[in-house]
Parts: sequence; structure tokens; C-alpha cells
Amino acid sequence: MTEKIVVLTGGVGGAKLVLGLCQVMPADQVVAIVNTGDDFEHLGLNISPDIDTLLYTLALKADREKGWGRADESWNFMAALRSLGGEDWFQLGDGDLVLHILRTAQLRAGHALSTVTAQFAAAWNIGVSVLPMSDDPVATIVTTDEGDLAFQRYFVERRCMPQVSAIRFEGAGMARAAPGVLEAITDPATSAIVIAPSNPYLSIDPILSVPGISDALRNSVAPVVAVSPIVGGKAVKGPTAKLMAELGQSVSLSTIARHYEGLIDGLLIDSGDDGSALGVASAATDIMMNSLTDRARVARATLALAQTLR
Repeated sequence: MTEKIVVLTGGVGGAKLVLGLCQVMPADQVVAIVNTGDDFEHLGLNISPDIDTLLYTLALKADREKGWGRADESWNFMAALRSLGGEDWFQLGDGDLVLHILRTAQLRAGHALSTVTAQFAAAWNIGVSVLPMSDDPVATIVTTDEGDLAFQRYFVERRCMPQVSAIRFEGAGMARAAPGVLEAITDPATSAIVIAPSNPYLSIDPILSVPGISDALRNSVAPVVAVSPIVGGKAVKGPTAKLMAELGQSVSLSTIARHYEGLIDGLLIDSGDDGSALGVASAATDIMMNSLTDRARVARATLALAQTLR
């Protein structure tokens, strides 16, 4: 039986880990379950930021300096849009537009997001199975001191500046896991399930909000291991630390361990942090993933921790 690794992931940080896994094992043995709570419609186009980040990263088309979008992108569309007074707060590169236009056309023709995503992955010879968490719409809504904001309005337009008091996932209660998601988690061939170092509240919680996914993780025979998004009391990337503080949580490994309590069997932490009082098994390595070598190292350490928990 060929073993599989399942990864729950958001965008940039999770994509780095998935790419690292592809350096240490065959890509077709990796299944990525991707957050779609960030998905939204903009200028009439259906946009799936986390799915696209993963596709670009695995196809080696990602802009490594920005951390999002395509490499060697051009911006003629945005310049033309701006000249007519269009909304320019969400950047859409000329090459990037192709995914959004094709996805929108396919969705309007009645195809499921999971089907469209699989077509894109196949076209770019991506061996990883890239699965949206759901084909049904789920929207991350952030309650802030400026009122309720759709995720991209909060994250991109307002650059995470508003103070957050709550987060909800509209539509989650009616959503179903996309084809292959629950099957991958419960597959006897799955030897480890990994929660990527994506934002727990904005990237992983939307996945867990889809009915059936949390239960599948709790009942999985395979060990579930999370990679910490916190190093030395600070967030590796993005607004994680700011968000934790605003939600009344300490920015610490203990908070991450409590957040995933009952779901994870182990937590991979940075070698400079202390995992002795987390209440869950842990292992340590340098978890900063700046290079391909770094990503492979973190992937190996994650798999090694999972191996000890089988």
C-alpha cells in the first residue's frame, strides 16, 4: 500500500511546506486540503487566493519576493483599471487573470471548484492532489471595530489594521467537504496528517468549520501533527500575533497547542522554543522556510515526528 500524507493548508506558509514535502517524497503521495474561506468575487471574477498560491508554488511559477502571485508578472490590466477609476485595492496581474477568468467560466458552466482546480493542476503537471475544502461557498467574516468585514477587505484592503473581536464562517454549516477530502483523511494509506503553519484562525479554522472534517481528524488512525506558526513568541508571517492578542490569547506555543487540543497528536516547534509544557508531544527544528532546503528540512522533521506517534 502506497502511503499518503494529507496537509491542511492556507496560502503562502502552507504552500512552502507542501513544496518541501514534494522534495522528500513523491508528489503524488501528497494530498493538500486547501482553505477556501478567503475565496470571493471581485470585478465579476471568482478568485481563490489560497488555491492559486498553492498552484503557483507547486508549478514553480510563484513570485518568491512578494510571496503571492506569479513570477515575472505584468500589470497592464491594473493600470488600465486604475485609469478608469476601478477598484484597485486587490492586485490582479495579467498572467494571474487567466486563472480567474477560466475558473469563473467553468464555475458558471456548472463545474465544481474541485474539478476546475484538478484541471489546472493537471495542466501544470502538479502531482499533488489539490483539494478545496468544499465546493460550497464558505466566507470568512471578520468582526472588527469598523464593523463586519469580508476577509479580503480586512486582509488586503485594510491591511489587517482594524481590531478584531470575532471571526465567523458564513455558509459553513450548510457546506459539504469536497470530493476526496474526508476520504483522504480516513484512507488507511494515509500515514500522517499535517496542519501547516498557516494562520490557525483565518486559514485552518475555516477548513475545520466544514462539517465532518474535524470529526474525521479526531477519528483518524493516522497521527495528526501541526507545525507551529509561532517562533520565539512572534508570528512567522502575517497578522497571527496581532489577531491572537486582539482575541485575548497569549502569543505562545501553549495557545497554539490549546487551539488544536483534541485534534493534534504532536506539534513541531522551532529549535529555540521550549515544548516541555505543551501537553502534547513535540519535536523541534529550525522551522523558518526561506529556501527550498529549509522547506525540505521542515518536511522531514514533520514526518519524523509523525513517525514517532504512529
